[in-house]
Amino acid sequence: MDIRAMRYFVAIVDHGSLTRAAEVVCVAQPALSQQLAALEEEFGVPLVHRGAKGVRPTEAGKTLYRHIRNILRQVEIAGADVRVAGSEISGNVAIGLPTTAAAAFGMPLMRAVRQRYPQVRLQLFESMSGYISELLNQNRLDFAILFRDTASRAVEPEPLASEPLYLIGTPPGRTTRSATIALKALDGIPLVLPSGSQGLREVVERSFAKAGIALNVVADLDSLPFLLAAAREGLACTVLPASSLGESPGAEGDGAGDGDGDGKGDAEGGIGRRLILPELRRTLSLCWPRALPRSNAAEAVAEILREIVAVRIAQGGSLAPPPSPAAPAGR
Repeated sequence: MDIRAMRYFVAIVDHGSLTRAAEVVCVAQPALSQQLAALEEEFGVPLVHRGAKGVRPTEAGKTLYRHIRNILRQVEIAGADVRVAGSEISGNVAIGLPTTAAAAFGMPLMRAVRQRYPQVRLQLFESMSGYISELLNQNRLDFAILFRDTASRAVEPEPLASEPLYLIGTPPGRTTRSATIALKALDGIPLVLPSGSQGLREVVERSFAKAGIALNVVADLDSLPFLLAAAREGLACTVLPASSLGESPGAEGDGAGDGDGDGKGDAEGGIGRRLILPELRRTLSLCWPRALPRSNAAEAVAEILREIVAVRIAQGGSLAPPPSPAAPAGR
């Protein structure tokens, strides 16, 4: 199996069609079919299911696909590093950003990279953290910003900052206006939250369980606009950091974006927000896939992100230095 055969197989799986894959890699379909047959003969197992609607990988094919993606990515990184050795940093850098992180850091990152490293081509993937984690585990990203502080066999996190979580919306029956709310007061109230694969959901579940209170999730919404809309319309409350409301640096302190101390922000049309006490915190980490070498370009872009986060911490707002290793996660 050579590099060309690897690229052919990736194209077949990515496009789910021999015809489309042949067009993409600029080879005749019969030749592509022969390459696929040769691979199956080499490994002694079927690599794809063939059907009227195209092809899809078998379990063996999925395993081979993962390994090939890793190999091709390492070949790309090696080539980029060799070409730029002793010269200007260049190459592609693929980064995953959850929606809230993209809003806070996306544009500052793009500006700084364009200014310092004009030969670096950024690929930014914005989505909920669960999907970003999948891309990271598949080694399709150079690194990602994720809200997690625990390592795994596939991912090595580098904590950058932490931020407190707020109750967004007004709990049923609550008439007093306050900048804070006790965690115990959230016992059983209707909540909309990201699904269980998201880092924020894990923090909330862990904190509610530790406090011995009921978590009443009425809908799983992997969409920041939907979470905010549900809170705005009074359908249910949600739990988010202040940065999700478009908080500007220095806005934190009284728990209110409008500065009157009543816990009601103005950045999202007056959605009430209350700091949960004792504090629930989530950790913002730069996450590296262990299976991939770090290219010079990726390291350079990561350093810019570290600088941007450090500036945000210095300016105030919701970001703070990450907790020490001894501090309990999510607190």
